Amino acid sequence: MPFLRMIKKIPHEEIPRFSLGEVLNQPRHPVKVMVHNIRSLYNVGSVFRTADSAGIAEVILCGYTGAPPRKEIEKTALGSTQSVRWRYHASIFDAIAEEKAAGYRIGALEIARPSLSFNDLEREHFPMVLVLGNEITGVDDDVLASCDFALEIPQFGYKQSLNVAVAFGVGVYGVVDRYRTLFPGERPPIPFQPPVDAGDTSSDAD
Repeated sequence: MPFLRMIKKIPHEEIPRFSLGEVLNQPRHPVKVMVHNIRSLYNVGSVFRTADSAGIAEVILCGYTGAPPRKEIEKTALGSTQSVRWRYHASIFDAIAEEKAAGYRIGALEIARPSLSFNDLEREHFPMVLVLGNEITGVDDDVLASCDFALEIPQFGYKQSLNVAVAFGVGVYGVVDRYRTLFPGERPPIPFQPPVDAGDTSSDAD
């Protein structure tokens, strides 16, 4: 039966990985994140770690968002400030204007009307910059007015909100997955390939 195969956890030391040099030289998904007025340095570090994992092009820190090197950022980034390209821009409006001039579409991760779901994204929405706002107030209204569209994560519970770093994790993987669906011939490589167990001859057809 297909669901009776044993699942084997791969030991940490056996997981294939890129070296830091290889990561910095690998092609990335044409997605960036603009982090505006995020107060918690731990949230900033979590954004870096997720950005590295999702293989996106750049982290752009704006406003009063803290920037490396900070021990609080490194505590949650776990070294990913070295593996993700990043820069600081005091003015988010200047940063947005630069990205638009470079051909990027600007999408706010926010509960807004109108908004798009990840499955609504089409080829013309890429390359994309995903904008994150403050932990309490979200994306400022004037910033939202500068964006091309809003992306909304469905909410099914009482709180109707997510921690900003968690929301970024959900959002960026939704965006990257949609990109890889829309552009199947332009997928950056994924380093992880589970090793084949030569002693396992079972198949789903058994």
